[in-house]
Parts: sequence; structure tokens; C-alpha cells
Amino acid sequence: MAQSNAAEAPLSAAQVVPGTRFLELQRRCPTVQSARALARRRSPRFAFDSGDTGAGADGGIERNWRALDAVELVPRYGVVAALPSTEVELFGQRYAAPIGVAPMGAPGLIWPGADEHLAAAAQAARVPYVNSVVAGISIERAAQVAPDAFWFQLYRFAKNEHAIGLDLIRRADAAGARVLVLTLDVPVRTVRTREALAGITYPFRITLRMIAETLASPRYLAAYLRYGTARFTNLARYAREGAGLNEMARFVRSEIGPGISWDDVARYRDRWKRPLVVKGILHPEDAEKAISLGVDGIVVSNHGGRQIEALPASIDALPAIVAVAGQRATVLFDSGVRSGLDIVRAYALGAQGALAGKAFLWGLGALGGYGPEHVIELFKEEIRASLAQIGARSLTEARSVVIRHPGALKF
Repeated sequence: MAQSNAAEAPLSAAQVVPGTRFLELQRRCPTVQSARALARRRSPRFAFDSGDTGAGADGGIERNWRALDAVELVPRYGVVAALPSTEVELFGQRYAAPIGVAPMGAPGLIWPGADEHLAAAAQAARVPYVNSVVAGISIERAAQVAPDAFWFQLYRFAKNEHAIGLDLIRRADAAGARVLVLTLDVPVRTVRTREALAGITYPFRITLRMIAETLASPRYLAAYLRYGTARFTNLARYAREGAGLNEMARFVRSEIGPGISWDDVARYRDRWKRPLVVKGILHPEDAEKAISLGVDGIVVSNHGGRQIEALPASIDALPAIVAVAGQRATVLFDSGVRSGLDIVRAYALGAQGALAGKAFLWGLGALGGYGPEHVIELFKEEIRASLAQIGARSLTEARSVVIRHPGALKF
């Protein structure tokens, strides 16, 4: 294997010893999957199911997990002298690990105050936090909480010549967002079965069952009393002043969509002078089109299985997208990340980083405000351990191992 780059030199033991709080929490949540199990017990059912569910019968979620588990890395031994570094460079900035917080709509429903905790954890850990246009904190607040880490994600607002969309990217630019992420993989909103059965419908109504479930979850209730209900904070200034939750939801539904077109990508590329990323690419021809329009990055994603069950697993589409992108665009992986090993799998297949959503929601449900910080530390520990186990002295060297990937798509 090639020697590690200086920027990827192995860390000393002093640099990788976990903090006391991490070790305490690790006893309760040794893995992200254990955080999911604990969140299921501790959170109100409506909150857990809203964040955990996918489209239909959750077939897309299961496919993502099965496909990741099928990727095998053949180890080489006798080369690792110390635990490798997890640091990466993305779009000209150095981050502590190749993992970021994916954009999520109204995560405050799953855990009140979620975006405050997510942004603060990302800033402290030096990993990206992607503030969604339908997040619970505004662009300006994200810039305050995570000035070195925040990216901004946008759906399509086509009315009045994209007046709202263009104003949102103006605000993101003024606030110092590092990257603009355009989400392509939600052309329409679909029904998520468990979410609907839990009562998360439009218009939203608080039911007696929700009240009972909240009262049975003291941590959730305390967070609710502190942070209140989920809000579409980024869009509040464009709606009627004082609009309530259902009125805001109606406004958002009327303004967003349909999906972002290639003409829209070109329009935003012209306006946005910083790194531009498109999220939701699964076909190499779409990757080629995006690159031809000047995007800087591509997120290979099937939206975590939350939009339609029939899509291929993101990890199976990843190699074909990497082959098209080459050195022309940064490729990130999304959908199904549950561990540092999953991140190493994606990196070994050519991704330069990954985004996770559900994992951070499970952390919140399990551990409250400490959850996102703990999940990031779990990912970092597992990345280092996984690299060492396969004989890689750096993330880059993970790409030198022999890989068996039975589900890789051939186009």
C-alpha cells in the first residue's frame, strides 16, 4: 500500500482516547443500532415512528441496510502502527471525520430542539451540519450555532421566478453557509405508513394518544416545554405574520415543488458562487449532467428509503457515480449509514464522505441533547477501528483493499 499523506498521519494514543462522557454513554449505547432500540423505548411512539419510518412497508430502508452489509472488505495485516486519522477535506475545508448531519425536515417533531443540538454537536466535533430549508432553526441561527460547519439545503420554490428560493440562497450566502445542497430526490411528497398510523398527518392534530405518549416520556416532555413544537423557521418570513403550524404547513406545501429541474440547477449555479452540491443522484447519466452544469459535488442517495420503496440501494449505485465523477466532482454517500464501518465501506468504494440522518435522530431519542455528540464519537471510533482492522493506515488506503460488492449496479 502507498504511504499515508502527511495530512492523514496516524494519530497518537493521546489524541484518540475518548472523553469520560463518551465512555459513560457508550455503556448505554455502544452502537448506533443500540441507540435506536433505546430511542424506541424512551420516545413517544408518534415521534419515533415519524423519524424511523420509510415509504410503504420500509422496504427501501431494509434494502439500504442489506446492501451495505453485503459489502465485504478483504484485510491486509502487518502494516498499522497506530489508529488512523479520520480527518478529511471537503470543498476546501478540513473536517474531523467523513460524516455529516444530513438535512432533515422538522426533526423537532422527533425531538424538540433537535436542530439546536445537531448544529452544536457538529460545530464542536468539526463535521458538517446541513441546515434544511424545512429545519427547526433558521439559516441565521444555524450560522450562529455552527459557523464553521453549516451547509444549507434547498427544495424548489418556483413561484414568482423563484423569488423565495433566490432569497433563501441570498440569506445563506450572507450567513456564510459553506455549501449549498439542492435536493433532487423529492419530486413529490409520498405517504409514509408508520408516520400516518402514528397520527402525523396534514392537517396536524394533537390526539389524546399523543398526549399520553408524551406524558409517558419525561425527557421528551421536558424538551418540549423548553423548545416547543416543530416550526418551519426558515420560511416564516414569507408567510403571514403569526401563522400557526397548520397554516405554515399549508403554505410550505403550496410553495415547494415539483422537483428541481436541470434548468433550476443551472440558475442556482449562476447565483451561488460557493460549492454547489446536488443530492439524490442514482444514475450515472444524471451525474454527468450535473457535472456538465458545474456542480462541485454529488450526493448519491435514495432519500433513505423515505420516498419510494422501489429504488436501488444507494451503496449499489455508488461505484458507477464515482466512475463518472472521477476528479471532477466530490462524491458523498447517503442512505442507510448506521456505523463507522458503513462509512468506511462507502469510502472504500470511492465516496469522499457520508451523510446520516436517522442515526442522529436515534441518538436524540435515546440520549436527548447528548445524542448527536455521542453518535459522532461512535462513528469516529468505529471508522478508526475499521480502518485498523482492514490494515489501512488512512482513509485513502481503504481504497486499496480488495472489495466484494455483489449488488453493484451495472449500467
